[in-house]
Amino acid sequence: MKLYNKDDVIQLTPLWKGERFDDGRPRVPNDIVRRISHTTVTEMWKPLYMRGFKYQFERGFHRTNPDRAAMCGRVVTAAFLPTRPDLHRYLMDFGHNVEGRKGNFNQWALEDLVEGDVVVYDMKDKVYEGCPLGGNLTNLIANKTGQGAITFGGMRDLEQVMEIKNAQFFYRDTDPTPFMDTMIIGINVPVKIGAAVAMPGDIVLGTAGGVIFIPPHLAEICAIDAEKAHVRDIWGFEMIKTGTYTAAQMDSAWETGMWEDFVKWLGASENAAPYVHLNFDKELADCRAGVVRRGKEAFYYDADAESPGLMEAGGGGAGGTSANSNGSATVETRW
Repeated sequence: MKLYNKDDVIQLTPLWKGERFDDGRPRVPNDIVRRISHTTVTEMWKPLYMRGFKYQFERGFHRTNPDRAAMCGRVVTAAFLPTRPDLHRYLMDFGHNVEGRKGNFNQWALEDLVEGDVVVYDMKDKVYEGCPLGGNLTNLIANKTGQGAITFGGMRDLEQVMEIKNAQFFYRDTDPTPFMDTMIIGINVPVKIGAAVAMPGDIVLGTAGGVIFIPPHLAEICAIDAEKAHVRDIWGFEMIKTGTYTAAQMDSAWETGMWEDFVKWLGASENAAPYVHLNFDKELADCRAGVVRRGKEAFYYDADAESPGLMEAGGGGAGGTSANSNGSATVETRW
């Protein structure tokens, strides 16, 4: 056995076709990670949900650094179980004497961290005697990654951890008890964080709204979908504030004139500058052709993506196409 197996990581992430780290994790390009960091959990949730990835989000965390808008990085996982004495002794001996690891179980996943990593501890929501992180290890993580960690469990030394400003730490609750009666069963293995399933190499976005895990092979397309929703909201809020359009119009199917106004604004407004790489030709052409899309519910799908639950216009499930009385088609999402 191995607590961490590079070949297993590669085997479990076959849809990723790009570069990998030495440990086998998918290496999503820095620019994609940066773009995701400027989106919201809600904006990232929808393209995942519409592609069948329903269990990627978890709520109910505290954050040590509320002034930091978002944490976004590549996932390193650590899975734990309550102690069983015979297995605990074997795993500790194996880690120390076969794999050459040092210290306690909660330190082992931190040995090979690199900049941009986020450590994800699956502690099964254990808080009392379930605090894998305190002042020392959080400082280590912050210095190595510049991002932080998520523990589905407890946090100790909270006053010290809150002094760390170059990283963010998500935790379920705080307790003075240390890491006890808990053993590691795997590093860079699939883990369950509340309702969410996280994999090594996922991109995790953590904000005030919770944490969401984006599979690496979907990171770019989800970033594009999220950015499109985000920039449309920026324009929509401006139009509502100026009285140019109403909130009802924004949440309904956009007419051709609205799309044309939006595209003109996209090419001219300073507020749209971070999003000029986005292309809305398809949306505008569809609108002119009579294909009506419902406001913020408008969505496009990559027909070549190897993803379960992929929805296209005309499909069943959560979305579909219907004919209007004037012969045009309405593509809408229903919840």
